[in-house]
Amino acid sequence: MHDGVRAWLANAGIELPADPAPEGPAPEDPVSAGPDADQEAVARKILLDQLTGQARSRSELAGKLAAKGVPAEVATRLLDRFEEVGLVDDQAFARAWVQSRQPGKGLARRALAQELRRKGVDDELARVALDEVDPDDEVEAARVLVRRKLRTAAHLERDVAVRRLTGMLARKGYPAGTCFRVVREELDRLGHDTEDVHERFD
Repeated sequence: MHDGVRAWLANAGIELPADPAPEGPAPEDPVSAGPDADQEAVARKILLDQLTGQARSRSELAGKLAAKGVPAEVATRLLDRFEEVGLVDDQAFARAWVQSRQPGKGLARRALAQELRRKGVDDELARVALDEVDPDDEVEAARVLVRRKLRTAAHLERDVAVRRLTGMLARKGYPAGTCFRVVREELDRLGHDTEDVHERFD
């Protein structure tokens, strides 16, 4: 009954019984019932946005969710679900990363391992992906890097060229033996005398 009518009757001395309580349980408060569902929806959108056009490791995605304030239990539940359906797969991520970065950037396995570790990929999963790199391909990638750099370093004194080229390869993760071998061979190909380098590092 309208509150105005109830007040008018009360002034007239006529008391009405209170409105009966609705049958069945009270409806759930949407404000108190909503947060978990809302958080999961927000987290799901974050994950899908992050995965659009680019694979990411589980650790990277967990970091994105944490930065957005998604509770840990919600993040874990969704990441587990995404793994179940194959949207999150650290093994596939590691393999794709190696296949892209090894020939594309000329990175050696050691540098690739460090990158995958920074991405939060388990060392064992990373090792499986890195084992797929052919040692000959790794050496050839180093050779390509040296030849590219020689376009601007060929005029340098031998010692300076060796130092710069081996330093460049070392930063790419190549072991010292590979660095000096490839640099020596490429400088020899251009007529540089690198015999003393051979004697010091072989």
